[in-house]
Amino acid sequence: MNQMSNIANPKRMILLTGATGYIGGRLLHALEANGHSVRCLVRNPVYAHPNDLKHTEVIQGDVLDRESLRNALRDVDTAYYLIHAMGSSESFEEHERQGAENFAAVARECGVRRIIYLGGLGSGDALSPHLQSRQNVGAILCESGVQTIEFRASIVIGSGSLSFEMVRALVSKLPIMITPRWVRRLAQPISIEDVLAYLMEALDMDSDEHCVYEIGGPDQVSYSGIMQEYARQRGLKRLIIPVPVLTPWLSSLWLRLITPVYARTGRKLIDSIRNDTVVHNQQALEDFKVKPRGIAEAIARAIENEDREFAETRWSDALSAQGTEPSWGGVRFGSRLVDSRVVQTCVPPSKAFRPIAEIGGNTGWYYGNGLWRIRGLIDLIFGGPGLRRGRRDPKYIKAGDTIDFWRVEEVVPDRLLRLQAEMKLPGRAWLQFEVKDHPQGSEIHQTAIFDPVGVFGLLYWYTLYPVHQLVFDGMLKAIVRTAEYQESG
Repeated sequence: MNQMSNIANPKRMILLTGATGYIGGRLLHALEANGHSVRCLVRNPVYAHPNDLKHTEVIQGDVLDRESLRNALRDVDTAYYLIHAMGSSESFEEHERQGAENFAAVARECGVRRIIYLGGLGSGDALSPHLQSRQNVGAILCESGVQTIEFRASIVIGSGSLSFEMVRALVSKLPIMITPRWVRRLAQPISIEDVLAYLMEALDMDSDEHCVYEIGGPDQVSYSGIMQEYARQRGLKRLIIPVPVLTPWLSSLWLRLITPVYARTGRKLIDSIRNDTVVHNQQALEDFKVKPRGIAEAIARAIENEDREFAETRWSDALSAQGTEPSWGGVRFGSRLVDSRVVQTCVPPSKAFRPIAEIGGNTGWYYGNGLWRIRGLIDLIFGGPGLRRGRRDPKYIKAGDTIDFWRVEEVVPDRLLRLQAEMKLPGRAWLQFEVKDHPQGSEIHQTAIFDPVGVFGLLYWYTLYPVHQLVFDGMLKAIVRTAEYQESG
């Protein structure tokens, strides 16, 4: 029906709302990568990160403030409306209605050509307040007189999405799950990459009509089916026993106990699962080039993308940005547990990195070598490599080298060493050293990361956490002493 154009127009201005959210943040980078000029409307610019973006400006405003919207929508050709008030502790329906009415009115006033909106998939006479509000927002935008393209999606699968993180938290912590009947409701999950592809392609649709598209992957699957697929890919066995007595309210209390970080928004999400959220209209498959992934591939991609993003993360900077003081047990990033520490030394980075580059093998681990040998022996007993592999070279390392029961995942001379554990573990582990410039010499950041698998992984981390604290702290201090001794000698 509609013809697509792949020609980007970098001169037109695109307004992006929700840029600090999950989908908006990823869409921003996709727009940037395609050379589009983007203006982000945010309530608090502190949470925006435009420094590494060449075509993006940030403007402070709020959809509840019409005057700020006039500044944001000035000279805008296309606007993405990705605002959602579900995290609010107050009445989110009223906030969403008022925000949508303000945005629609000012968009018409400013001559915006097109609004692209992402809402929720669902049909029936008894939609939850959450889904009903999502669809009411779409109707308000359509009635504005500005052409509106509305996408309706079910569960979005991607590392960081609320639905996926809830599934992961539940599956990781509970070998046996007594679940309410909503886990049997059918959904049609869609990967975050496919959602972004639809949102990007909608920019250049050759149409001036209001359109509502239902989007989803090819699989219709229950929530318990999503949990079982995630468990399968993580090598976990999970027993799910649905019972009819847990109401959405009781479910939210259960969720608060198991996954407290998602409790507020999770309760609204659970309350929305009164109906199956599946695609009934296949028009999106005809009008767009997107060929959505199935549930197995979507979950695999989410895990793979998280690993890639994790490998690129500067953990010390992330901890500082969060303003989170390291606590007993470390700090949680997604499914991973992170324990980080930093020390300063008077030697320059090249000298501070030297003992790090020589770690393991005959040099040892600078502190608690007896404990390291015991851990190596235990690893051998359970079929791991232990400490017998040593090092290829006593002084020089490269990516792919083995160092005892670790493998060098990445090395940047004089700056970074990241080791991935190859010992037998109920999960995956990394040990990272990063050396940074400091006015008085340098800083050494040491970070231990653990991605636990199931309950046994969590038990392993928390049981050995005091030992890890002792060993890693002693190791870092000994590295500094060694670097300063080598410099003085």
